Amino acid sequence: MELPHNSVVLVVDGRKMLFLRNEGDAAYPNLVVEQAVEQENPATRNQATDSAGRASSPQGAAQSSVEPTDFHQLEEDRFAAEAADVLKTRALQNDYDSLIVVAPPKTLGEMRKHYHKEVQNRLAGELAKDLTGHPIADIETALKNA
Repeated sequence: MELPHNSVVLVVDGRKMLFLRNEGDAAYPNLVVEQAVEQENPATRNQATDSAGRASSPQGAAQSSVEPTDFHQLEEDRFAAEAADVLKTRALQNDYDSLIVVAPPKTLGEMRKHYHKEVQNRLAGELAKDLTGHPIADIETALKNA
């Protein structure tokens, strides 16, 4: 994947956002950290107070289990939407011309639902991979090989 000079790379998952800027060129990228955001997102068992209940029909004849709410996943989806909103704000401020998003497939799918038109216009590429815990050198290599 080509990584133009001064392009922004967002490496994100359900609880971490890392904004990088390429201070190198397309042949020799040099990603530099601009901003890092991390939020706490405990497991659902630590966020929920009750277990799932049961639902019955109005006549009272049939009962079924209610699927438990996955609060952890809801928070990851909210964080992905928040990341897309940050991209929109920065795009509308002309903070970047070229954008590459690196995220796990599920997070990437959630972000796509929230991309603003300006973000879509500046999107140079996406990489469906979880690289949030990797060193910057590994991120550069993964982008060059994509």
